[in-house]
Amino acid sequence: MESIKESVKQMPGFDKFQEKFESMKQQVLTDPKVMRFLRENPDISDAHAAKLLSSFYTFKNEQQACSNCPGLEKCPNLMQGYRSELTRVRQTVELRYKPCELKVHDEQKKSMASLIKSYFIPKEILGATFDRLYTHTVDDTRRNAISKAYEFVQMAGTNQQVKGIYFYGKFGVGKTYLLGAIANGLAEKGIHSLMVHTPEFLREMKQSLSDGSFDTKMELLKTVPVLMLDDIGAENMTNWVRDEIIGVILQYRMMERLPTLYTSNCDFDMLQQHLSYSQKGGLDEVKALRIMERIKHLSTPVFMGGNKNFREEF
Repeated sequence: MESIKESVKQMPGFDKFQEKFESMKQQVLTDPKVMRFLRENPDISDAHAAKLLSSFYTFKNEQQACSNCPGLEKCPNLMQGYRSELTRVRQTVELRYKPCELKVHDEQKKSMASLIKSYFIPKEILGATFDRLYTHTVDDTRRNAISKAYEFVQMAGTNQQVKGIYFYGKFGVGKTYLLGAIANGLAEKGIHSLMVHTPEFLREMKQSLSDGSFDTKMELLKTVPVLMLDDIGAENMTNWVRDEIIGVILQYRMMERLPTLYTSNCDFDMLQQHLSYSQKGGLDEVKALRIMERIKHLSTPVFMGGNKNFREEF
């Protein structure tokens, strides 16, 4: 009875297939990286190497793909973002995979992003960096603000008590972007932060009373390691917002010594005046003063000036 091997040899086109296979085999076994591996493992016989041809073929192609990397999203390798390595395991050879630099960087970015929570903050702010701030800064007050922000990041997570910062200045000088750079700096150190656009968030808090998420959101703002309240002083002030939201959050954070950072168009005096308004049309200066004492107790005012609109510089 004729063997299968002999039958295959007699099939139409077998000669051309054999020719192509031998050509491919030659290309694989003469690949510089495959040859180097075989030189480092001289006990691998030619017959054994032929049996490992499939692994060598995959290794060769993936190494070539990595040499002409098209980017992580277009990576053609079997495991996207991983490069194969030939590894000797006892009497045979296995392909093992390690993440490439792009994959490692991508995972680090995802890990950092998970440390930064935000409400109503533009994506470009969440990608802010100190390097970019320094590049686009010529005003001395901006430089000082950036320096203070960088010092805060360096101090955060240490055993020393860290005071928050109250950045204030006119619209468009880069206060919110600076908070984004701080958030990313903290993420690099593994520190969780929460950044909220205060006016929008406070409107949502009122709605959350009906959907049952109020307590969860309050707990997050009270306990997050670093809280950033962007544009405080621009919200519609009501007794409930001042006393049951802002006051409660800041009281808890003051007692627990959790740093809070702020941005505002108002200096301390203007913010106190804003907080003093009540729904009944009068002033409640005592309650406003209580809020301000909590802000002043654990934050340092830092002015940001500049004639240029920071948003127009990008």
